[in-house]
Amino acid sequence: MGFLLETLIAGLMAGVLYALIALGFVLIYKASGVFNFAQGAMVLFAALAMARLQEHMPWPLAFLLAFGVMVALAWLIERLVLRHLVNQEGVTLLMATLGVAYFLEGLGQMVWGGDIYRIDLGLPKQPTVVLGGLIPGGLLLSREDLIATLAAALLVALLTLFFQKSDVGRALRAVADDHQAAQSIGIPLSRMWVIVWSIAGLVALVTGMIWGSKLGVQFSLSLIALKGLPVVILGGLTSVPGAIVGGLIVGVGEKLAEVHLGPMLGGGIESWFAYLLALGFLLLRPQGLFGERIIDRV
Repeated sequence: MGFLLETLIAGLMAGVLYALIALGFVLIYKASGVFNFAQGAMVLFAALAMARLQEHMPWPLAFLLAFGVMVALAWLIERLVLRHLVNQEGVTLLMATLGVAYFLEGLGQMVWGGDIYRIDLGLPKQPTVVLGGLIPGGLLLSREDLIATLAAALLVALLTLFFQKSDVGRALRAVADDHQAAQSIGIPLSRMWVIVWSIAGLVALVTGMIWGSKLGVQFSLSLIALKGLPVVILGGLTSVPGAIVGGLIVGVGEKLAEVHLGPMLGGGIESWFAYLLALGFLLLRPQGLFGERIIDRV
């Protein structure tokens, strides 16, 4: 029972981090109706900024300055790219995000350098034993992962409330539904895009801080965003709650599959289980658990 609970808790903690990654995709899609292939590059760029700034100042101040960098980046993306693509086809915006992704990777290496950097958030590295009086031997948990998970869960909860309850969140949903209709009722499209890309930059920064603290900041960090793809497929590309549920399903599912099916199949299931699960959803329920089902009538 103790081992099973440890596996479930580890899966839930990983799932919250996956949900945070997926949230970056969902935020951009809800505001512009396009899948943002630059999210992984944004995670890398934000982590590089955080790591290099932390070399010269305490990490809270480095965090604020790195967030300022991401807000400035959001303003430049809107001013130089998105503003000229209003009401264009979705594939045009999609290709624009691909261009932004490659640009950010090159810019990050040019400005911040291409070495492997370290982010030190002062989190405890040693694991701890909990519930020793209830379960024989207790549960062995990583305190660093637990604190990071709580921070990610808090950010996810705040963003969910922001999109569901605030006036800006409702305006962003209106922009996602129809750019022209939103503009016709006085919603400033350019300002909404700056806001949502700034929020996506904050999500990328927190994601980069957490994974950079665990793995180090290197250019393979941008590949972590690929873990968000199965999550948004499961939860639905237009649903913030779907990103949360999808992340938890993927996190728990891959941990249980690795533990129980790995010995029979030779291991390595954790690296591909989420994509196989996403493929099943694409075949059976392509809109995801909470996504909108679109029916075109001819």
